[in-house]
Amino acid sequence: MSKLNDIKLLHKVYGTTPGKGIQPKEAVAYGIAGFGQNFICTIIGSYLTIFLTDALLFGAEGVTIGSVAGSMAVAYLMLGTRIFDAFNDPIMGSIVDRTRTKWGKCRPYLKWMALPIAVMTIACFLPAFQAKATSSFIIVAIIYVVWSVVYTVADVPYWGLSTCMTNDTVVRGNLLTITRLLCTLGAGIVTVFVPIITGAVTAKFRYTATDIDKIMVDKASEIQKLVANQGLTTEDAAATFIDTVIKGQEVANADTLKWTYFICALVLVVIAIPMFFYGFKHTKERFTANDNPPSLGHNLKLLFKNKELLLIVLSGILGGARMVYTYTGGLYFAKYVLHNEGLYSLITLLVVPGGLVASILVPWMSKKFTKKWAYIAVHIFGGVVMAVMYFVGYDAPWKLIIAAIALVLLGIPQGVNNIITYAMIGDTVDYLEWKTGERGEGICFAMQTLINKIGMAVGAFIGVISFAAAGINSETGYISAEGANTLWNMLVLSGVISMFACAVPMFFYKITEKRQKEMVDEIAARKNTTAEKAE
Repeated sequence: MSKLNDIKLLHKVYGTTPGKGIQPKEAVAYGIAGFGQNFICTIIGSYLTIFLTDALLFGAEGVTIGSVAGSMAVAYLMLGTRIFDAFNDPIMGSIVDRTRTKWGKCRPYLKWMALPIAVMTIACFLPAFQAKATSSFIIVAIIYVVWSVVYTVADVPYWGLSTCMTNDTVVRGNLLTITRLLCTLGAGIVTVFVPIITGAVTAKFRYTATDIDKIMVDKASEIQKLVANQGLTTEDAAATFIDTVIKGQEVANADTLKWTYFICALVLVVIAIPMFFYGFKHTKERFTANDNPPSLGHNLKLLFKNKELLLIVLSGILGGARMVYTYTGGLYFAKYVLHNEGLYSLITLLVVPGGLVASILVPWMSKKFTKKWAYIAVHIFGGVVMAVMYFVGYDAPWKLIIAAIALVLLGIPQGVNNIITYAMIGDTVDYLEWKTGERGEGICFAMQTLINKIGMAVGAFIGVISFAAAGINSETGYISAEGANTLWNMLVLSGVISMFACAVPMFFYKITEKRQKEMVDEIAARKNTTAEKAE
């Protein structure tokens, strides 16, 4: 690792100075931890919902949890758990700010929580769960809630660690830009390959019209027996026979999906967990307060004094649905409308080029226009692109080509948001210290994880609500033309509204790159004055 510090290119990329402050080996280790963390986050965030609806068949017709339809119960679980978890973030942020160990206040959680996260992630996908069983739903729901709490305990301090490593806004911006790129790569790997795997192993259970015609010919004698024994017409007997065959295949499909998701989760956990320990071992905290740790009540008061941070939070909440098509809803669209689960991988891959462009653009845009105006501009652009996508539609090959181009372009606001928000929150930590004398990294970066979780909650909720509104039956795979239109409209139109809405609060955001540097200089001057008086 020490050799990384001697590589000039890495110093240039991160903006670090050889032998002074944060070094490339720390920055790389920080990014690797985020890369592994997103393996875990994505398998839960993108696939637990479809595990419930398609593997445990709570999306099948007639399945209920108490008096609630199974698909709606899944929607409420996703929304409720994520909102509950999001509002745990300020509590965890306060705990981080009160943590005092020989390793610092953020790093230890990477070490302590790696194994609990691994255990709870695997538990979410246990193949022992029974399809359509209310007891299985309740157990998964409890495990999911526990997982969300355990994950929060590591996630909040992980992002707060960036402000403890450096207070240089340029270096921190570069660190977070590259780290978010690695996080996106980690999430992308899971998002691309899991549906390819699940689509491949369940392909034998999908019947086309040609397959059904062949069955009708091969099983003609059995169909005639139904006609003779039950007094059915030939058409009714054929329909009954085909329905029985398809339902039998769907049960086998669900059982296969359970094991496939379990194995995928297990493999991803085994790969990801060592990265948590690697990040812990090779990072260092430099800017950690040593005074009396604040209480939760005190931290909440600090939070409401940080008006610039609250604007970012409001923007994040309003933008919760901007990328809903990359969550469960997009997978449902690929599986039931396009009839190819693997196309979800293409949907997510199309966003990648725009995200890569964003990673290059962010430092330039921040310097040229400031983070604030870069954020506003790309989301207005994204809203326009999604509006075009909405009005063009999807029901012709040329329309799908337009949609594909739109997805490439939408990677830009997605990528910019993923990178720039973390840097902006880092600036609000400096703003809070300038204003109050207290940094509050934990409580500030708890707001970023809160934004992420609300986004995941909204994405999963709209996805499953769209699934229900479209009338999809996960047991038979049926969706009408009207249902397909409903699914498209809900997924895309919600994104249009969210893109435009999230830009509004940022018009009132006031921290510029110049102002952040001035605040850091004022903070340093105050500390020097205090130190001189103490002498």
